[in-house]
Amino acid sequence: MNQPAHSRRLRLLRTEPHSCSYLDNRIAVTEFVAPDEEVDSDTYQGINELAFRRSGIHYYRPSCPDCQQCQPLRVEVDKFTPSRNQRRCLRKNLDLNWSIHETADLGRYYPLYENYIGSRHQDGDMYPASGDQFENFIARGCSNTRYIEFNSTELEMVAVCDLLPEGLSAIYSFFATDQPERSLGTLAILVQIQIARQLGLPWVYLGYWISDSQKMAYKTRFKPNQVLVEGRWTAPES
Repeated sequence: MNQPAHSRRLRLLRTEPHSCSYLDNRIAVTEFVAPDEEVDSDTYQGINELAFRRSGIHYYRPSCPDCQQCQPLRVEVDKFTPSRNQRRCLRKNLDLNWSIHETADLGRYYPLYENYIGSRHQDGDMYPASGDQFENFIARGCSNTRYIEFNSTELEMVAVCDLLPEGLSAIYSFFATDQPERSLGTLAILVQIQIARQLGLPWVYLGYWISDSQKMAYKTRFKPNQVLVEGRWTAPES
């Protein structure tokens, strides 16, 4: 694989063709870093710029021969200004306190995660939730993983992110689904942008964006943003 100067050569593996998780009637192939390779913070940043994402202990990217629609998207922290709806989201959640933790509190997090998967993702391959799935996906982070807790009288949301040399990589968030007016998914990203700004980091990476996927349209609402196309970060096409 080609690497930026601050990364190193890694052994990569590829899956067999399988159904695409994002687009109907598409076949996908996933490329991932061999599990026995050590990925330190600088290497993680380097492969992040080559479109890799982390899921549990695995670092992966789409490698589909006939499709390049999965484009990593990042938000430019210094120039970000919340929209009217995003400011409304912040006001609605002033009663929530958030804090950053280096380890996952499994006993508190799993019931919230299980309810979230059961309420929001019954049609996905993560349903039904299980303790093993949760531990492998959420709890088995890397040394740079952070867990952002949002609490009122009880735990309302957890946002999982990785702290990289040049930004925060948003991994996943799960939250109480009985208060849709809070727009907690939006709040999770807004707080991660705030944290990145406080840390002097230039980017928040939001994972893959697909222009044809309505489920991913929310990512472009955090402006200004850039997508990675053929190795170059550029503003997405309208």
